[in-house]
Amino acid sequence: MSRDLDCQYKTAFVLTHKLREAMAREQMGRTLDGIVEIDGAYFGGYVKPENHKDDRKDRRLAFNRSGKRQCVVVMRERGGKSLPFVVANEGDAVPCVRDHVANLAVLHADEGTGWDALHAGWMTHRVNHSVQFFDEGACTNQAESYFSRLRRMEVGTHHHIAGPYIGAYAREASWREDNRRVSNGDQAAMVTAAAMASRVSRDWKGYWQRAA
Repeated sequence: MSRDLDCQYKTAFVLTHKLREAMAREQMGRTLDGIVEIDGAYFGGYVKPENHKDDRKDRRLAFNRSGKRQCVVVMRERGGKSLPFVVANEGDAVPCVRDHVANLAVLHADEGTGWDALHAGWMTHRVNHSVQFFDEGACTNQAESYFSRLRRMEVGTHHHIAGPYIGAYAREASWREDNRRVSNGDQAAMVTAAAMASRVSRDWKGYWQRAA
């Protein structure tokens, strides 16, 4: 974008994040209902292995990690909208579920122990992915398709989406997933309308002056 618009990289960086902020307005105050699939995936915190095999550490162990890894949790209606959150661990998203999922919704989640608390508030179906992808109708394929898009954004476009901005990229992926059947022209019009309806960004106004 910096090359196409013939502007500084800093200008393009702030502009795209302001557009993501405008796109996220669509998700404000959203409550999900019906059948809602929930899943989480971890991003960031990559630890580069040592050159010699004898010096390498088991990066699966918590004390060998960087501490920068974050979890994106998405809640997605079947045939409806999605809503992402960024938390430290998958189970930390349970309060977000309480705030944004209707009481009569039916939840689908995997075998992660963080989701055990969901049974107290909703009818919840679980599937053990180490055994099978779906079990008697219980599956999280719609939530996982969201992570497929977010991973492709990370690997193919942005390359680095972790850190303080991962929430913005997660909400952009959610917007793209929700509007994937909309034509490119209509998507552009929706983003333009959202940007025009947005007030001055408190997060991005004067960003580089503050960063300096």
